[in-house]
Amino acid sequence: MAGNTLIDLMNISKTYGKDMVLDDFCLSIKENEFVTLLGPSGCGKTTTLRIIGGFETPDTGKVIFDGKDITKLAPNERQLNTVFQKYALFTHMTIADNIAFGLKIKKKSRQYIQDKIKYALKLVNLDGYENRMPDSLSGGQQQRIAIARAIVNEPKVLLLDEPLGALDLKLRQDMQYELIRLKNELGITFIYVTHDQEEALTMSDTIVVMNQGYIQQMGTPEMIYNEPQNAFVADFIGESNIIGATMVEDRLVNILGVNFRCVDEGIGNNVPVDVVIRPEDIDLVAPEKGIITGTVTSLIFKGVHYEMEVMANGHEWLVHSTDLSPVGSNVGIWVDPFDIQIMNKPESEDEEAVGYHE
Repeated sequence: MAGNTLIDLMNISKTYGKDMVLDDFCLSIKENEFVTLLGPSGCGKTTTLRIIGGFETPDTGKVIFDGKDITKLAPNERQLNTVFQKYALFTHMTIADNIAFGLKIKKKSRQYIQDKIKYALKLVNLDGYENRMPDSLSGGQQQRIAIARAIVNEPKVLLLDEPLGALDLKLRQDMQYELIRLKNELGITFIYVTHDQEEALTMSDTIVVMNQGYIQQMGTPEMIYNEPQNAFVADFIGESNIIGATMVEDRLVNILGVNFRCVDEGIGNNVPVDVVIRPEDIDLVAPEKGIITGTVTSLIFKGVHYEMEVMANGHEWLVHSTDLSPVGSNVGIWVDPFDIQIMNKPESEDEEAVGYHE
């Protein structure tokens, strides 16, 4: 379980040329937490990771690690290790020498190093690979060696910068489970950067959704998915129907001219809002049983479910269901009040970018 605060990023700003990448950025990370920084390219997530790792220095602000200011410390003086997308293994060295590299620099004894190599290889399920060369390994195996090399240094924090980006889908999924297992066995803090929402939802204790250098929302995977705080988060995490609507009164919202029951209160009367409804939360029923009726305009079989589009009241609704409704059929749309997520409309583009502040 996550414990005390281990890392505090305090009012971090970073500019490259004229581009402000992070602006007064604050983030706290607890011990033994698996934190994922998630967002599109250019949102500032890798810069944040590099500042924690000591590969970049912030223009303003502090990096506090275990109560100490480490803002100006070099990467090798910090109790953390980084695993990059490009594994950066030394191709002329054996696997054992790759893993031992950091330990030899620290002048550890030969026996200590050998024990650590064995321990690390066992941990990443590559027993007996000591004398192999990196180019004889698959991408997934090379990535495991890169992780093993980081683990032997006993870091308090492991920084992972899109480490599974170069792997194929099946290998990536296998490695996701491996990383969860490693995190649980090692009891160290993982800070993970990705733009892959599925990866974030699968592995994280906490997801930090970023856009344009700001935190849009921070919370558990369930909270981020089920209760997005703004349209950006709703759109970025999973597929969504995001529709402009009017909050008529407590527990009643008007969507496309039709009143839907919901569970939100305290927003006000006749207030413009955005509504988020996940495609899997829409039930297609007989027209007379629906809150709103429409016509199925497209149908794609996705394996686990059918993906359908339904034109209703001038809006194309995205629906995921294991039940098939053929193209051209008239259907009713029914949504449980608990599955209608109400969000305040941003008043400006800036507010839309900022979204969230602690």
